[in-house]
Amino acid sequence: MSAVATADVELAVPDRWKDIGRTAVRWAAAVGGAFAIFAFFMVIKGVSPLDAYRSMWSSLTTDTSLSAILVKGAPLVLAALAVTIPAKAGLVNVGGEGQLIIGGVFAAGVSMALGGALPGGATLVLLCLAGALGGALWAGIAALLRLWVGISEAVTTLLLNYVALNIMFFLIYDPWKDPNGSGQPATRPLPVGERFPLIGTSKVHQGVVLALLASVAVWWLLKRTRLGFQFRVVGGNAEAARRSGLKVGLLLVGAMLLGGALAGLGGVAQLAGAEFKLRPGFLMTYGYIGFLASWLARHDPAKVALSALLLGAISISGDSLQIDSHLPAATVNILMALVLIAVFGFAGKRQKAVA
Repeated sequence: MSAVATADVELAVPDRWKDIGRTAVRWAAAVGGAFAIFAFFMVIKGVSPLDAYRSMWSSLTTDTSLSAILVKGAPLVLAALAVTIPAKAGLVNVGGEGQLIIGGVFAAGVSMALGGALPGGATLVLLCLAGALGGALWAGIAALLRLWVGISEAVTTLLLNYVALNIMFFLIYDPWKDPNGSGQPATRPLPVGERFPLIGTSKVHQGVVLALLASVAVWWLLKRTRLGFQFRVVGGNAEAARRSGLKVGLLLVGAMLLGGALAGLGGVAQLAGAEFKLRPGFLMTYGYIGFLASWLARHDPAKVALSALLLGAISISGDSLQIDSHLPAATVNILMALVLIAVFGFAGKRQKAVA
């Protein structure tokens, strides 16, 4: 290597670390700004921000907090990935909520249909396949409406969330209601053999591993495969992709189907790993948090899992706002929105500076 090249490398390394440092400072400033604005809202409500933040931090430093974050993060990661793949193809999938629910409904239906006729492990595999199929079919409705009728998938996926919710309500209030339950609308609990096993002596189930493997698989798909490249081409310029011979319609449908399948797996992860039955609050707001997580990570599959876990941690710590600070339960959603807006503002400002 020449002396000039060596000097260039030596200069590039410090510059790279400087860029990383500047990025870290900007992110810290953006998130800190969001928490500062949220503190202002708490003062208006007569709550001490210091006490509230101290309580939130304490809720994340208990012995069970990490397990709780990972368990809640499993469906959130899969819901976020369900947004990431369509986004790379230029689609906006707001239907993670409905796809999660339908995935859970399909899985619960298969469990009840089998009635313990198969070994638990084999049934669990079938539950995962059924959940993925259910989520894919539900997302496919929006994709076909986009192609055949020209309706934006952002609108149809959002509306299908409410349809999916009402389908679940109908099932748990009448035909699937547990006759041996407490009278509350819910299905019978999954048999123990059909649930995700716990990892070692922890309270973390193997559905968390499924979510992490899905993250790696999506990264590989989008970064290392021809299909992922085609998704990115279509998302960058659909007309240019069409003129170059790519089957744009088929790629759009495929992206939505893959996204829906991942969300459906998220429904199975929650059903077979955490709740074990369908009930009125099953996966409520998980799809929307997953949507925010994907946008927070700028649809980068390498960062989506971390983003989902971060929002999951905020959600768990936000429970203390209701318990200790007596704030409404939805308050934590305001904090998430402020973090998202702050990060978006940081990203937009950075892009403007580069331009």
